[in-house]
Amino acid sequence: MQIPTFDDVIAAHERIRPHIHRTPVLTSSYLDGLTGAKLFFKCENFQKAGAFKVRGASNAVFGLSDAKAAKGVATHSSGNHALSLSYAAGRRGIPCHVVMPETAPQAKKDAVRGYGGIITECKPSTSSREAVFAEVQAATGAEFVHPYNDPRVIAGQATCSRELLEQVDGLDAVIAPIGGGGMVSGCCLTLSTLAPGVAIYGAEPEQADDAARSLKAGHIIADDAPVTVADGLKVPLKELTWHFVSRHVADILTASEQEIVDAMRLTWARMKIVMEPSCAVPLAVILKNPNIFAGKRVGVIITGGNVDLDRLPWQR
Repeated sequence: MQIPTFDDVIAAHERIRPHIHRTPVLTSSYLDGLTGAKLFFKCENFQKAGAFKVRGASNAVFGLSDAKAAKGVATHSSGNHALSLSYAAGRRGIPCHVVMPETAPQAKKDAVRGYGGIITECKPSTSSREAVFAEVQAATGAEFVHPYNDPRVIAGQATCSRELLEQVDGLDAVIAPIGGGGMVSGCCLTLSTLAPGVAIYGAEPEQADDAARSLKAGHIIADDAPVTVADGLKVPLKELTWHFVSRHVADILTASEQEIVDAMRLTWARMKIVMEPSCAVPLAVILKNPNIFAGKRVGVIITGGNVDLDRLPWQR
């Protein structure tokens, strides 16, 4: 298992700079008053392809040799990594093959195809996803870029928290959604190097809380097909992300489905920014645990904005 280092993060940032946005950090005095904390929202919903995952995907794609790139890239993803890899592959002019669950949001499928990605659908479980992907990769010979269990991807995701530290001084904590753990691992890689005193938290749906249970148990616990409105957080930790999570994460906090939807709607209403349900989980757990965050300066990573506008979770 190759563990990425902070030197890899610096190299990744230089490699991907022409292909990403340096996303803004926004604040809300209303949400500060509600939580008792000073919140700094790193808005990756404004990122290229609408999600932080374009950082890791671009690092993987543009780090390939010409010979490897010629065969294209392939992955399995419920959405944001799929469209981010399709975006990066399109920028390099190479094919991108994507296995997506048939239940993935239509907006994300449309975006993948819009960037030139070739979709093969699978059943909505980790086991089906990996089995169908094995067939696609065997048929194409494309380079596998895992959504998160890949050192190139984690080094790319780590550039987000590197920017956050440059944009905001004196953070006490950083919190991000956790599914497979790519973004949280990137935070661990950056913060353990540049700001080891900053506490790192993961935020997870109660109905897909395998990372929280893993942290408590001291080993990976994987759920095959959890059901949650936070569609980007259904996947389990893998050995590379577990390496970072188990060593550097202070805690993983959970929120109910209703708490997630309420936090999403609150952010839309107060901050006027489009974000996915997965991105609302950090605010939901901050609201739920004021004793942990009150009085602190907290970086909150809003991981993406690729929401299906025809199926908003508060619409019945």
